[in-house]
Amino acid sequence: MQIDPQKVQDVIAEVAAEVVLPRFRALAAHEVRDKGVNDFVTVADEEAEAALAERLPGLLPGSWVLGEEMVARGELSMEALAESDAPVWVVDPVDGTFNFAHGDPAFAVIVALCRGEETLAGWIHDPVRNVTATAERGGGAWLAGTRLRVAPAGPPADLSGTLHAGFRGRATLKAKVDRNRGKVRQVRSLRCSGQEYMRLAAGETHFTLFSSTKPWDHLAGVQLHQEAGGASSLLDGRPYRPQDGQGIGLLSAPDGESWRTLRETLFGADWRPEDGDAPAVQGVFS
Repeated sequence: MQIDPQKVQDVIAEVAAEVVLPRFRALAAHEVRDKGVNDFVTVADEEAEAALAERLPGLLPGSWVLGEEMVARGELSMEALAESDAPVWVVDPVDGTFNFAHGDPAFAVIVALCRGEETLAGWIHDPVRNVTATAERGGGAWLAGTRLRVAPAGPPADLSGTLHAGFRGRATLKAKVDRNRGKVRQVRSLRCSGQEYMRLAAGETHFTLFSSTKPWDHLAGVQLHQEAGGASSLLDGRPYRPQDGQGIGLLSAPDGESWRTLRETLFGADWRPEDGDAPAVQGVFS
């Protein structure tokens, strides 16, 4: 990789300190807007994204930025990831905006660097604690100089984690999960994918299930989790890629065997993700 990961981390921390933190618990009413049901955007999201879009490409000539708010405004589409041969910085300027807008410190700034179908590195920065979890492809997952390791595997009834299969997921998937939530140790959601991945990679929880698979929410987190020793895959068993922003769901677990067991526990042995009439694709975790 032709970049200095520390310089990327420094840029993210600088933008968080200059743009995001000063707005925390200090937002005026006109600085928060609804994008959808329980989906907010703030002036901090937009200003932080603009700052990252200005600074990150300078660290890697020829690269460009795809940000969540750029897509929301219609300036770029997720399809641009599939069409580009250049390195792309995928940015969530304030992940957990609902929390941020309501004064809850569980939010993060997320940046991933990808090229084609590969995620090369990821950074998840906690502005309140001023710490950054980092993961380079093949280089392990780290937080404040400490190498991160996922929690050990075990029977589903002994595994703790979060199940995000609400209004953004398919109704059939939610119904399956709702029937089987009691078979695992579900813990309270942090309402922030970046924070979920940080505690997952640190071994504080065992699994996560997300029905939404947008790249700015998950590319860095999946990289972090995998470099910490975990197994993450779309529910049809395929590896999660930058182009999979419309996937039916994304499951992370301590290893491949526990991934298979968790999917069977939550959905049943014969379940296959519904995608019209198309059969499920069998992959490395199927």
